Amino acid sequence: MTLLLLLTSGCPLERQLSMPKVQVTSQIELDFDAILKGVACLETSELEQFVEKVMALRAQRRAGNVPKNEADLLQEVNRSVSQEVRKRYEELRVKVQEETLTANEHQELVQLTDQIELADAERMRALIALAQLRHISVDTLMDQLGIRRPLRA
Repeated sequence: MTLLLLLTSGCPLERQLSMPKVQVTSQIELDFDAILKGVACLETSELEQFVEKVMALRAQRRAGNVPKNEADLLQEVNRSVSQEVRKRYEELRVKVQEETLTANEHQELVQLTDQIELADAERMRALIALAQLRHISVDTLMDQLGIRRPLRA
């Protein structure tokens, strides 16, 4: 089976015409550099969605080789709030820095912060449980899973 990814380097024109396309044929030919060039053309929000899907695919493949309880925990570790929530959260944080946040937006920011923190806490709970199952530290598990700690100012 072949997977042929058709991407060109003309990003701006391509973005106006259509999204990059994937054509599946009967022979596998993957040019890694071409894939990366195509991914580089994605808007930031599209890139984040792509990365999330790749991470989910990686977790799914790893989960195929682990017991069900570990697979369930891995799914929880990879669960996150939607890109729309994160995008809106970032928009509101910019308004805080610019000192242009309205009272309603402040309330929305508080709600989004709570939602994101709850999701992060659930992910951390799952990481801790998985680390305990594997008899390793959370730091070691995060290294194994390729999870980086978020940088917070």
